[in-house]
This record gives sequence, C-alpha cells and structure tokens, in this order.
Amino acid sequence: MMLQEPLRIGIIGTDTSHAIAFTRMINDVNDHHYVPGGKVVAAYPGGSSDFPLSASRVDGFMETLEKEFGVARVGTLEALAWQCDAYLLLSADGRVHLEQLRAIVPCRKPVFIDKPLALSIKEAKSIFELANQWDVPIMSSSSLRFLEPLVQDLDENGRQQVTAASVQGSLAVEPTQSRYFWYAIHAVELLYAIMGPGCREVRAERDATGDRLVGVWQDGRIGEAICRADGDDRFLAQLDRSGVLTKLDAAQSATPFYASLMAKIIPFLQTGRSPVHWRETVEIIVFLEAAEKSLAAGGTPQPVVGVL
Repeated sequence: MMLQEPLRIGIIGTDTSHAIAFTRMINDVNDHHYVPGGKVVAAYPGGSSDFPLSASRVDGFMETLEKEFGVARVGTLEALAWQCDAYLLLSADGRVHLEQLRAIVPCRKPVFIDKPLALSIKEAKSIFELANQWDVPIMSSSSLRFLEPLVQDLDENGRQQVTAASVQGSLAVEPTQSRYFWYAIHAVELLYAIMGPGCREVRAERDATGDRLVGVWQDGRIGEAICRADGDDRFLAQLDRSGVLTKLDAAQSATPFYASLMAKIIPFLQTGRSPVHWRETVEIIVFLEAAEKSLAAGGTPQPVVGVL
C-alpha cells in the first residue's frame, strides 16, 4: 500500500502570527502538537497598507517562514495557486478575503479561511457562491469552536440538551475590521458551537466593562456572548441544561486552541469535507452584523436573517 504524499500547502497572508503557529504544527515533526498530512511549501505575503497591525507584521513573519521552515516567498497569488494542493487563507484583514479567493478558485482546491470569513453578509454570501461555482471546498472557523473541554462536554452530555448558554471573550477592536468582527467573533463562534444555528434575533448592550450580545434562538433558547473591554481576556463558557450548569475555562484546556483547530483543518484539506456547515458560518456573520446594527440603534433587537 502506497503512503499518501503530504499535501503541498500554500499560505495566503503572512500578516498574522497564525502563519507561524500553523506552519510549525504542520512542518515541524518534533513539535508537540505536530499534525501529519501536509507541508507548507510557499506563501504569498499580502498585507494591507491601511491596517497597521497587518502592514507592520507581514514582512517579519514572512522572513521567519523562509528562515525557520524553508517556505518559499511567492510574488503573486496566481503563482502560488498552481504549485499547491490546498491553501490556508490567513490574511488578517477580512476585507481582502473575497478578492484573494477569486485568484485561487480556478485551481479547484480546498481553502481554509481564517477569521473573520468576511466583514459583511454580502461578502460572506459571495464567498460561498464563488466556492460553489468553482466546486471549491471552504472551511472557516475560530479555534475556540474546537476547544477541547467543550468538545468533550458536548460529546458526553449532548448539545440538544442545552437550554441556555453564556460565554465570555475579549472585545479588541481594530478600526478597519468593524466592531465585532475582529475579536468578538471568537466568543460568538464559541456560543454557536454550543447553541448551534437558528438564532432569530440579537440585541447588543454596552457598559463600562464591554458589550453583551444576547441572541434568541428560534426555539426560544437564549445565548449570550459577553465581550470584555476591561482587560479580562479569559474565554469562559457556561452551559445550562435545564438548571444543571457546566462551567468551562479555556485556559484549563490541555490542548492549545490552535492545535485543536489544526487537527480539524488538515483532514478538511485532505477530504474537502468541512466540520462546520457553510450555513452556520454565514449565520455567524449575519449575527455579528445584526449585533452591530442593534448597538447603533441603542440596543433594539435586530433580526438574524439573510442566510442563503
């Protein structure tokens, strides 16, 4: 029986620390969280000149990829596309994801798109319409969705029995990335991992500690994401199963967030089957956009509608 050759993986966007962390887990067989099945062979740096966090990091991370992991620097997306079997679209700037995807879909190969998938419902829909047109498998997810203690709890106790949930995360805001799409998306993805899709409406409230996003699901269940702006950057979750509470602290996970995510990404790149349905990914974008509208409207609930 012939062993399957490792996937040749290309990175798009070296303006994020994820480029280094992900490559280490894929390329370094001695890394404690090494995931076999692929090798990052090339990267297109990208970068956004009007986004300081992107522009200031893109060259440094690219140099690290070259020197520590032997990753080739590629000058165009088209050149990258045809020498790889799969892609990690990691660009920190969610505004460029659709445009970058357009350049590689003709190769018809799987693409993981880092958070945020997009900064609007319109672009999120366009991404999946484009992927469907070219028959390109897409996966997009925050690492918090696969938090080890949460996955274990849901496996043992079930998601269907959860009657309400509350999660906490950080509210870090980057002006070019709208209010909730840069970091609040992690807490919301964690909430959706617990509650599942089917949110009916959301309202956003603001106080001295941060923002509170409260969603009401179609079946009446309530889930909230508390996004802290007071320096408390812990990721916490509380699951309520008819009065029986389960409390989880992400910091107590034996496996780091990124490692749990990478353990899902590589099988996706190999098979083209995403562990997160595209409808749920789009609904999260709808939720975030509706929450921003609610905040602007003084906390008036906004419908979560518009999923394809």
